Amino acid sequence: MIFIALLGYFTNLFPQDASILGKVTENGEPLPFVNILLKGTQIGSSTNVDGQYQLSNITTGDYVLTATSIGYISYQTTLTIREGESKTVNIALEASAQALDETVVTGTLKPVSRLESPVPVEVYTPTFLKKNPTPSIFDALQNVNGVRPQINCNVCNTGDIHINGLEGPYTLVLIDGMPIVSGLGTVYGLTGIPNSLIDQIEIVKGPASSLYGSEAVGGLINIITKNAITAPEFFADGFVTGWGEYNLDVGSKIQVGKKANMLLGINYFNYDVPIDNNGDNFTDVTLQDRISIFQKWDFERDNSRIFSIAGRFFYEDRWGGEMQWTPEFRGGDEIYGESIYTRRWEILGKYQLPIPEKMLLSLSYNDHNQNSVYGDTQYLADQRIGFAQLTWDKSSGNHDFLFGSAVRYNYYDDNTPATAEADNIWIPSIFAQDEIKLAPRHSFLAGLRYDYDKRHGNIFTPRAAYKWKISDNDIFRINAGTGFRVVNLFTEDHAALTGAREVIITEELKPERSVNVNLNYLKKIYSDNGTFVGIDASAFYTHFSNIILPDYDTNPNQIIYDNLDGKSVSKGISANLDVVFPNGIKFLLGATWQDVSNTENGITQQQILTESITGTWNLSYTFRMLDLSVDYTGNLYGPMRLPLLGDLDPRQEYSPTWSIQNIQFTYKGWNNFEVYGGIKNLLDWTPNKGNPFIIARTNDPFDKNVTFDANGNAVATPDNPYALTFDPSYVYAPNQGIRGFFGIRYTVF
Repeated sequence: MIFIALLGYFTNLFPQDASILGKVTENGEPLPFVNILLKGTQIGSSTNVDGQYQLSNITTGDYVLTATSIGYISYQTTLTIREGESKTVNIALEASAQALDETVVTGTLKPVSRLESPVPVEVYTPTFLKKNPTPSIFDALQNVNGVRPQINCNVCNTGDIHINGLEGPYTLVLIDGMPIVSGLGTVYGLTGIPNSLIDQIEIVKGPASSLYGSEAVGGLINIITKNAITAPEFFADGFVTGWGEYNLDVGSKIQVGKKANMLLGINYFNYDVPIDNNGDNFTDVTLQDRISIFQKWDFERDNSRIFSIAGRFFYEDRWGGEMQWTPEFRGGDEIYGESIYTRRWEILGKYQLPIPEKMLLSLSYNDHNQNSVYGDTQYLADQRIGFAQLTWDKSSGNHDFLFGSAVRYNYYDDNTPATAEADNIWIPSIFAQDEIKLAPRHSFLAGLRYDYDKRHGNIFTPRAAYKWKISDNDIFRINAGTGFRVVNLFTEDHAALTGAREVIITEELKPERSVNVNLNYLKKIYSDNGTFVGIDASAFYTHFSNIILPDYDTNPNQIIYDNLDGKSVSKGISANLDVVFPNGIKFLLGATWQDVSNTENGITQQQILTESITGTWNLSYTFRMLDLSVDYTGNLYGPMRLPLLGDLDPRQEYSPTWSIQNIQFTYKGWNNFEVYGGIKNLLDWTPNKGNPFIIARTNDPFDKNVTFDANGNAVATPDNPYALTFDPSYVYAPNQGIRGFFGIRYTVF
C-alpha cells in the first residue's frame, strides 16, 4: 500500500507525456515523406516508407494536427490530448485537383517532374475524374480548361476532342504513349477505356510532331493506365442515371508467379431508352450498348527495367434516329436511323533492352472495323495502324539527349467515293533532342524530327524550348515548334455519305503544317496557415498552312479537295487557378480566350463550331466529421459560329453563351466503399432553347419532298419554305437535359 501511494505521488509530481501515432494513406495506399506537425509547436515528424508516423513528448492540451505534402490537399484537425494518452490518428490525403509535381513523360518522351519539364504539361489524376463521374474519357474531358469534347452529329452523337479551338483531327490521342487512337479511332476510340484503370491524363497544348509525328498538329492527350504491380487488388465502380444509363467498371490485379502481375479491367455501358424531349420525333441521345475489355501485364525485371504488354477489345452497337426506328429498318429509306457497329482491338507493349544504356522499344497495333448506315447510305471501313519505336536516353555532362527511330504503318479503306483505293503506306522517322543545362536555373531544349512519306517526300519538324526556374515556386517557359499532318481523305461527314459523288483533287495535296509559339508561367504559393495557391497561365499563337478542306457546295455531285489558299490562325490566352484551404475547401478555376479563324482570298471568318471564351470550374468541400465531400463542377462556353444551310435557314447563326453544371455528394465513411450521387446539368440547358428546331427537315429525312434546281440546290416551296435539306450537323451542346445519378465504388488494396 505504501508503494502504491508513493507511485501515485511521483506520477502526479512528474506528469506523463502523451503521444500521437498513425498512418497516412491515399486511396488506401501508404504515403511516405508526408510532413506531420502540431501547429504552434516544435513537435513534428514525417511519415516513413510505410506511411507511419509518431509524435512524442506531448503535454496535455488542445492542438491542431496538420499533414502536408506537395501535390496533396493539406489536412488539418483539432485534438484534445490528455495526460499519458496514446492517440491514434489515421489520415487519408487527397491529391490536389490538378497535380503540380507529378512525373510526366509526354512533353519529352522521358520521365521528369512536371515542374522540371521544359515543355508545359497539364496533368489530371483519377481524383479529378471522380469529381464528375462519366462513362468515357470523351465525356470526362469536358471540365478541362481549353479542351472541349465536340459532338459532330445530332443523331449518332459521334465527336472528337478540340484543343484550344482546333478541330479533332489535329489532336493526337495516345494510350500509354502509343498513337493508337487516330482516324476512325478519333471518332469512336475514346469510349470504352475504363476510367478506373487510368493513372493520369497528360495534355500538351500546341504542336508535338517533332516527337510524335503526324496528327500532333494542335496538341496531344496521353492516357496513362495503372501499373499492374501497384494497382489495387480489386475495384468496382458502377452508376445509373435518371435517363436509364448504366455504367460499370470492374478490375482486378492478379499475380502470376513471382515476376508477373496482370491487370484486368472491364467496362460495360448501356442506354436503351429512346427519349424525345424536344419533340422532333428523333432521339435526343444515341442509344448505346458497349463493352470494353482491357488487360495489362507488368513484369518485374532486374534493375527495375520496363517490360509491359497490354491489349484491349472494344465492341459497340449504337443507333439514333426516328423514335419508331427498329433494326429491321437498317439501311432502308422508310424510317430514318443511323446505326453503327464498331469492333476494335489494340495491343501495345514496352520493353527496355537488357543493356547498360537506357534503350526502350515500344510497339503497338490496332485493327478497327466499322459497319455503319446513315439512312439508306452504307459506310463500311477498315483501318489498321502499326507503330514501332526505339529510343535511347543518354546523359553526358550538362546535356540530356534523346535519340529515336520510329516506323508507322497506316492502312485505311472504305466504300465511299472519297476513297478510290485503299491507303496503304509506311512512314519511317528518326528524331533527336537535347536538353542543355545552361545554368542552375536555366535550360534549353532543341529537337528535330525527320519523316519520309512517299506521297510528300521529306518532312522536317524542328522545335525549341527554354525554361527559366526563377525560384523553386516560379517557372517561366517559352516553346516554339512545328507540326504536320499527312494527307488523309478519310471523312465521315454526312454530306460525303449522301449520294454518289465524284472525287475531284484539284492539285497535288500538300501536308498540313503548323507553327506554334507558347509562353507559360507557373506559380506556387504556400502560406503559413496551410493554404496553397497554384497559377498556370499561357499565351499561344498557332499558324496553319496547307489546311485541306473538302468542298461539298460548289457542285453537289462532287467532293472537291484542295489546300486552303490562305492561312488559319489560332491565338489566345489561358489560365488555371488551383486553391486549397486547410479547412477542406478547394477549387480549380480555368478560363480561355481564343480567336480561331480562316483567311482565304482576303476574307477572314471565324471557324465554325469554335467558341471564343471557355470557363471551367471545380469547387469541392469535405465535411470531415461526416466523411462527406461535395463537388460542384461546370463549364461555360461563349458564342460559336454554327453551320447554317442557307440564307433562309431560321436557326441562330451564333450560339448563345451556355453552361453545363453538376453537383455531386460522396460519402466515404465505410471501409473500402464510396457512395456517390448528384445531379447533372443543373440548369437543364439544351441547344433547342431559342431555336425553332435543331435538326433540319426531320419530317422528311430522305429529302423525298425537297425540290432541287438545275445545280442541285434546294429551292423554297410551300412545303419547304426555308429551302432546307435534312441536316443533323447543327449541334454545339449536348441534347441531354437535367438528370440525377447514383453510384457505388468498392476498392480493395
